[in-house]
Amino acid sequence: MRRLFAISAAGLLACSASLGQMQLCTTAGNNNDFLGIRTVRLWPGDAPQAKGTACEDTPTLTIFEPQQGTANGSAVVVLPGGAYSGLAANLEGRQVADWFTVRGFRAFVLSYRLSSHGYLLPVPLLDARRAIQTVRARARDYSIDPNRIVVIGFSAGGHLAALAATQFVPGNPDAEDPIERASSRPDYLVLGYPWIGAISADTSHLSYCKLFNVMDRCEALRVAYSPDLFVTKDTPPTFWYHTFDDQTVPVEQGLRFYEALVKAGVPAEAHIFATGPHGTGLGKGDAALDQWPGLLENWLRAKGLLTLDKGVTGAAQ
Repeated sequence: MRRLFAISAAGLLACSASLGQMQLCTTAGNNNDFLGIRTVRLWPGDAPQAKGTACEDTPTLTIFEPQQGTANGSAVVVLPGGAYSGLAANLEGRQVADWFTVRGFRAFVLSYRLSSHGYLLPVPLLDARRAIQTVRARARDYSIDPNRIVVIGFSAGGHLAALAATQFVPGNPDAEDPIERASSRPDYLVLGYPWIGAISADTSHLSYCKLFNVMDRCEALRVAYSPDLFVTKDTPPTFWYHTFDDQTVPVEQGLRFYEALVKAGVPAEAHIFATGPHGTGLGKGDAALDQWPGLLENWLRAKGLLTLDKGVTGAAQ
Protein backbone atom coordinates (compact mmCIF):
# COMPACT_ATOMS: atom_id res chain seq x y z
CA MET A 1 0.00 0.00 0.00
CA ARG A 2 1.35 3.41 -0.92
CA ARG A 3 1.69 6.04 1.75
CA LEU A 4 -1.26 8.40 1.88
CA PHE A 5 -0.76 12.07 2.65
CA ALA A 6 -3.00 14.22 4.82
CA ILE A 7 -4.02 17.66 3.59
CA SER A 8 -5.53 20.49 5.57
CA ALA A 9 -8.73 22.29 4.67
CA ALA A 10 -6.77 25.50 4.14
CA GLY A 11 -4.30 23.68 1.93
CA LEU A 12 -7.06 22.14 -0.13
CA LEU A 13 -8.80 25.47 -0.67
CA ALA A 14 -5.52 27.05 -1.71
CA CYS A 15 -5.01 24.18 -4.13
CA SER A 16 -8.54 24.52 -5.50
CA ALA A 17 -8.12 28.28 -5.93
CA SER A 18 -4.97 27.69 -7.93
CA LEU A 19 -6.81 25.25 -10.20
CA GLY A 20 -9.41 27.75 -11.34
CA GLN A 21 -11.77 30.47 -10.28
CA MET A 22 -13.60 29.53 -7.08
CA GLN A 23 -17.23 30.19 -7.93
CA LEU A 24 -19.30 29.96 -4.76
CA CYS A 25 -22.67 30.70 -6.31
CA THR A 26 -24.40 31.98 -9.39
CA THR A 27 -27.42 34.22 -9.79
CA ALA A 28 -30.40 33.26 -11.90
CA GLY A 29 -31.39 35.70 -14.61
CA ASN A 30 -27.99 37.03 -15.62
CA ASN A 31 -28.28 38.25 -19.21
CA ASN A 32 -25.61 36.25 -21.00
CA ASP A 33 -27.87 35.04 -23.79
CA PHE A 34 -25.60 36.59 -26.41
CA LEU A 35 -22.95 34.08 -25.26
CA GLY A 36 -25.38 31.17 -25.37
CA ILE A 37 -25.32 31.00 -21.57
CA ARG A 38 -28.12 31.50 -19.06
CA THR A 39 -28.72 30.61 -15.43
CA VAL A 40 -31.92 29.28 -13.86
CA ARG A 41 -32.92 28.43 -10.30
CA LEU A 42 -33.52 24.80 -9.41
CA TRP A 43 -36.62 25.68 -7.39
CA PRO A 44 -38.89 28.67 -8.13
CA GLY A 45 -38.95 29.58 -4.43
CA ASP A 46 -36.67 28.70 -1.55
CA ALA A 47 -34.81 25.43 -1.96
CA PRO A 48 -35.55 22.67 0.56
CA GLN A 49 -33.69 23.22 3.85
CA ALA A 50 -32.53 26.68 2.72
CA LYS A 51 -31.00 28.73 5.53
CA GLY A 52 -31.53 32.06 3.79
CA THR A 53 -32.06 33.72 0.42
CA ALA A 54 -28.49 34.66 -0.52
CA CYS A 55 -26.86 33.17 -3.60
CA GLU A 56 -25.09 30.51 -1.51
CA ASP A 57 -28.56 29.37 -0.39
CA THR A 58 -29.88 29.16 -3.95
CA PRO A 59 -28.78 26.24 -6.14
CA THR A 60 -28.77 26.99 -9.85
CA LEU A 61 -28.12 25.50 -13.27
CA THR A 62 -26.10 27.45 -15.81
CA ILE A 63 -27.00 26.31 -19.31
CA PHE A 64 -24.52 26.28 -22.20
CA GLU A 65 -25.90 25.94 -25.70
CA PRO A 66 -24.19 23.66 -28.25
CA GLN A 67 -22.32 25.11 -31.17
CA GLN A 68 -24.61 26.23 -33.98
CA GLY A 69 -25.66 23.32 -36.17
CA THR A 70 -24.07 20.64 -33.97
CA ALA A 71 -26.84 19.82 -31.45
CA ASN A 72 -27.30 16.05 -31.30
CA GLY A 73 -29.92 15.64 -28.56
CA SER A 74 -27.53 14.69 -25.76
CA ALA A 75 -27.18 16.52 -22.45
CA VAL A 76 -24.57 16.66 -19.69
CA VAL A 77 -24.91 17.86 -16.10
CA VAL A 78 -21.53 19.03 -14.78
CA LEU A 79 -20.69 18.91 -11.06
CA PRO A 80 -17.48 20.85 -10.26
CA GLY A 81 -15.37 19.84 -7.28
CA GLY A 82 -13.96 21.88 -4.42
CA ALA A 83 -14.16 19.65 -1.29
CA TYR A 84 -17.75 20.80 -0.63
CA SER A 85 -16.08 24.07 0.42
CA GLY A 86 -16.11 25.89 -2.92
CA LEU A 87 -16.69 25.22 -6.61
CA ALA A 88 -13.86 25.03 -9.12
CA ALA A 89 -16.35 26.42 -11.60
CA ASN A 90 -13.86 27.34 -14.32
CA LEU A 91 -11.54 24.31 -14.43
CA GLU A 92 -14.19 21.70 -13.66
CA GLY A 93 -17.28 23.58 -14.81
CA ARG A 94 -17.13 26.04 -17.71
CA GLN A 95 -14.19 24.38 -19.47
CA VAL A 96 -15.90 21.00 -19.27
CA ALA A 97 -19.22 22.44 -20.47
CA ASP A 98 -17.47 24.03 -23.45
CA TRP A 99 -15.80 20.71 -24.30
CA PHE A 100 -19.18 19.01 -24.42
CA THR A 101 -21.01 21.75 -26.33
CA VAL A 102 -18.44 21.60 -29.11
CA ARG A 103 -19.50 17.96 -29.46
CA GLY A 104 -23.21 18.75 -29.74
CA PHE A 105 -24.32 18.45 -26.11
CA ARG A 106 -26.37 20.92 -24.15
CA ALA A 107 -24.42 21.39 -20.95
CA PHE A 108 -25.76 22.28 -17.50
CA VAL A 109 -23.30 23.32 -14.77
CA LEU A 110 -24.71 22.86 -11.29
CA SER A 111 -23.98 25.33 -8.51
CA TYR A 112 -24.91 23.16 -5.54
CA ARG A 113 -25.08 24.18 -1.90
CA LEU A 114 -21.85 23.74 0.03
CA SER A 115 -21.09 22.15 3.36
CA SER A 116 -18.82 25.10 4.17
CA HIS A 117 -22.04 27.18 4.27
CA GLY A 118 -23.74 24.72 6.62
CA TYR A 119 -25.29 22.48 3.99
CA LEU A 120 -24.11 19.04 5.04
CA LEU A 121 -25.07 15.94 3.12
CA PRO A 122 -27.68 15.08 1.97
CA VAL A 123 -28.44 18.69 0.92
CA PRO A 124 -25.96 18.73 -2.02
CA LEU A 125 -27.47 15.42 -3.13
CA LEU A 126 -30.95 16.99 -3.13
CA ASP A 127 -29.58 19.66 -5.47
CA ALA A 128 -27.94 17.11 -7.79
CA ARG A 129 -31.10 15.04 -8.02
CA ARG A 130 -33.18 18.12 -8.75
CA ALA A 131 -30.74 19.19 -11.48
CA ILE A 132 -31.09 15.86 -13.30
CA GLN A 133 -34.86 15.86 -12.84
CA THR A 134 -35.03 19.41 -14.23
CA VAL A 135 -33.08 18.50 -17.36
CA ARG A 136 -35.17 15.37 -17.94
CA ALA A 137 -38.54 16.99 -17.21
CA ARG A 138 -37.75 19.88 -19.58
CA ALA A 139 -36.15 17.74 -22.25
CA ARG A 140 -38.47 19.05 -24.95
CA ASP A 141 -37.72 22.68 -24.02
CA TYR A 142 -33.98 21.95 -24.14
CA SER A 143 -34.21 19.88 -27.37
CA ILE A 144 -32.64 16.81 -25.79
CA ASP A 145 -33.50 13.13 -25.45
CA PRO A 146 -34.53 12.45 -21.82
CA ASN A 147 -32.68 9.12 -22.07
CA ARG A 148 -29.35 10.67 -23.11
CA ILE A 149 -28.34 12.49 -19.93
CA VAL A 150 -24.72 12.23 -18.78
CA VAL A 151 -23.57 13.34 -15.34
CA ILE A 152 -19.89 14.20 -14.94
CA GLY A 153 -18.24 15.13 -11.66
CA PHE A 154 -14.73 15.88 -10.44
CA SER A 155 -13.28 15.31 -6.96
CA ALA A 156 -16.08 16.24 -4.51
CA GLY A 157 -18.30 16.70 -7.56
CA GLY A 158 -17.35 13.12 -8.48
CA HIS A 159 -18.47 11.93 -5.07
CA LEU A 160 -21.73 13.82 -5.55
CA ALA A 161 -22.18 12.49 -9.10
CA ALA A 162 -21.60 8.94 -7.90
CA LEU A 163 -24.14 9.45 -5.12
CA ALA A 164 -26.67 10.79 -7.63
CA ALA A 165 -26.07 7.74 -9.82
CA THR A 166 -26.48 5.23 -6.98
CA GLN A 167 -29.08 6.96 -4.80
CA PHE A 168 -31.46 8.27 -7.42
CA VAL A 169 -35.21 8.70 -6.98
CA PRO A 170 -37.61 7.23 -9.56
CA GLY A 171 -39.92 10.23 -9.76
CA ASN A 172 -43.43 10.56 -8.40
CA PRO A 173 -46.04 10.39 -11.18
CA ASP A 174 -48.61 11.98 -8.86
CA ALA A 175 -46.46 14.96 -7.86
CA GLU A 176 -47.95 18.41 -8.38
CA ASP A 177 -44.54 19.70 -9.49
CA PRO A 178 -43.88 18.24 -12.97
CA ILE A 179 -40.13 18.19 -12.29
CA GLU A 180 -40.67 15.81 -9.37
CA ARG A 181 -42.42 13.39 -11.72
CA ALA A 182 -39.13 12.74 -13.55
CA SER A 183 -36.50 10.23 -12.49
CA SER A 184 -33.21 11.59 -11.16
CA ARG A 185 -31.20 8.63 -12.50
CA PRO A 186 -28.53 9.73 -14.97
CA ASP A 187 -28.22 7.55 -18.06
CA TYR A 188 -24.41 7.69 -18.03
CA LEU A 189 -21.81 8.56 -15.39
CA VAL A 190 -18.35 10.09 -15.86
CA LEU A 191 -15.97 10.49 -12.90
CA GLY A 192 -12.74 12.47 -12.79
CA TYR A 193 -10.52 11.68 -9.76
CA PRO A 194 -13.68 11.25 -7.62
CA TRP A 195 -13.50 11.66 -3.84
CA ILE A 196 -15.38 8.39 -3.38
CA GLY A 197 -14.08 7.86 0.16
CA ALA A 198 -14.95 11.37 1.30
CA ILE A 199 -16.86 10.20 4.37
CA SER A 200 -14.16 8.65 6.50
CA ALA A 201 -12.75 8.94 10.00
CA ASP A 202 -9.32 8.12 8.56
CA THR A 203 -7.53 11.47 8.50
CA SER A 204 -4.42 10.15 6.74
CA HIS A 205 -6.18 11.44 3.63
CA LEU A 206 -8.74 14.17 3.01
CA SER A 207 -11.77 13.60 5.27
CA TYR A 208 -15.17 15.27 4.95
CA CYS A 209 -15.80 14.47 8.61
CA LYS A 210 -12.68 16.31 9.74
CA LEU A 211 -13.20 19.23 7.35
CA PHE A 212 -16.69 19.95 8.65
CA ASN A 213 -16.21 18.89 12.27
CA VAL A 214 -18.65 15.97 12.20
CA MET A 215 -16.32 13.23 13.43
CA ASP A 216 -18.92 12.26 16.03
CA ARG A 217 -21.35 11.40 13.22
CA CYS A 218 -18.80 10.12 10.77
CA GLU A 219 -19.69 6.43 10.80
CA ALA A 220 -23.39 7.11 10.26
CA LEU A 221 -22.56 9.50 7.42
CA ARG A 222 -20.14 6.99 5.88
CA VAL A 223 -22.77 4.26 5.82
CA ALA A 224 -25.33 6.65 4.33
CA TYR A 225 -23.20 8.49 1.74
CA SER A 226 -20.44 6.22 0.45
CA PRO A 227 -21.34 5.61 -3.21
CA ASP A 228 -19.51 2.27 -3.47
CA LEU A 229 -21.93 0.82 -0.90
CA PHE A 230 -24.96 1.56 -3.11
CA VAL A 231 -23.89 0.26 -6.51
CA THR A 232 -26.46 -2.06 -8.10
CA LYS A 233 -27.20 -3.39 -11.56
CA ASP A 234 -29.21 -0.18 -12.11
CA THR A 235 -26.19 2.09 -11.68
CA PRO A 236 -25.56 3.72 -15.08
CA PRO A 237 -22.63 2.79 -17.34
CA THR A 238 -19.55 4.55 -16.02
CA PHE A 239 -16.29 6.08 -17.29
CA TRP A 240 -13.65 6.75 -14.62
CA TYR A 241 -10.18 8.26 -14.66
CA HIS A 242 -7.65 8.88 -11.90
CA THR A 243 -3.89 9.13 -11.36
CA PHE A 244 -1.80 6.60 -9.46
CA ASP A 245 0.02 9.18 -7.34
CA ASP A 246 -2.93 11.45 -6.47
CA GLN A 247 -1.99 12.46 -2.92
CA THR A 248 -5.29 14.21 -2.11
CA VAL A 249 -7.73 11.48 -3.12
CA PRO A 250 -6.04 8.06 -3.24
CA VAL A 251 -6.73 6.02 -6.34
CA GLU A 252 -7.84 3.15 -4.08
CA GLN A 253 -11.08 5.05 -3.45
CA GLY A 254 -12.01 4.99 -7.11
CA LEU A 255 -10.97 1.37 -7.37
CA ARG A 256 -13.51 0.47 -4.68
CA PHE A 257 -16.25 2.03 -6.79
CA TYR A 258 -14.99 0.39 -9.98
CA GLU A 259 -14.85 -3.03 -8.30
CA ALA A 260 -18.41 -2.56 -7.08
CA LEU A 261 -19.49 -1.77 -10.66
CA VAL A 262 -17.80 -4.91 -11.96
CA LYS A 263 -19.40 -7.04 -9.24
CA ALA A 264 -22.83 -5.61 -10.09
CA GLY A 265 -22.34 -6.22 -13.81
CA VAL A 266 -22.42 -2.51 -14.72
CA PRO A 267 -20.49 -1.68 -17.92
CA ALA A 268 -17.51 0.43 -16.84
CA GLU A 269 -14.34 1.79 -18.37
CA ALA A 270 -11.36 2.78 -16.20
CA HIS A 271 -8.18 4.74 -16.96
CA ILE A 272 -5.46 5.14 -14.34
CA PHE A 273 -2.56 7.38 -15.38
CA ALA A 274 0.86 6.86 -13.84
CA THR A 275 1.44 10.40 -12.62
CA GLY A 276 -0.46 13.62 -12.10
CA PRO A 277 -1.65 15.76 -9.20
CA HIS A 278 -5.21 16.01 -8.01
CA GLY A 279 -7.37 18.52 -9.83
CA THR A 280 -6.12 18.38 -13.42
CA GLY A 281 -9.48 19.00 -15.10
CA LEU A 282 -9.24 18.27 -18.81
CA GLY A 283 -5.50 17.72 -18.49
CA LYS A 284 -3.95 21.16 -17.92
CA GLY A 285 -1.25 20.66 -20.54
CA ASP A 286 0.17 17.40 -19.19
CA ALA A 287 1.32 15.29 -22.12
CA ALA A 288 -0.30 12.13 -20.75
CA LEU A 289 -3.37 13.50 -18.98
CA ASP A 290 -4.34 15.60 -21.99
CA GLN A 291 -5.25 12.28 -23.62
CA TRP A 292 -8.09 11.38 -21.27
CA PRO A 293 -10.73 13.62 -22.94
CA GLY A 294 -10.03 11.79 -26.19
CA LEU A 295 -10.66 8.49 -24.44
CA LEU A 296 -13.89 9.91 -23.07
CA GLU A 297 -14.92 11.04 -26.55
CA ASN A 298 -14.39 7.49 -27.85
CA TRP A 299 -16.55 6.15 -25.02
CA LEU A 300 -19.33 8.67 -25.71
CA ARG A 301 -19.22 7.81 -29.40
CA ALA A 302 -19.46 4.09 -28.64
CA LYS A 303 -22.55 4.80 -26.52
CA GLY A 304 -24.15 6.64 -29.45
CA LEU A 305 -24.19 9.97 -27.65
CA LEU A 306 -22.35 11.85 -30.39
CA THR A 307 -24.76 10.61 -33.06
CA LEU A 308 -27.61 12.91 -34.08
CA ASP A 309 -30.93 11.91 -32.52
CA LYS A 310 -33.28 12.76 -35.38
CA GLY A 311 -36.29 12.30 -33.12
CA VAL A 312 -35.40 15.34 -31.04
CA THR A 313 -36.88 18.61 -32.28
CA GLY A 314 -34.18 21.26 -32.44
CA ALA A 315 -31.24 18.89 -32.75
CA ALA A 316 -28.61 20.05 -35.26
CA GLN A 317 -30.27 23.44 -35.68
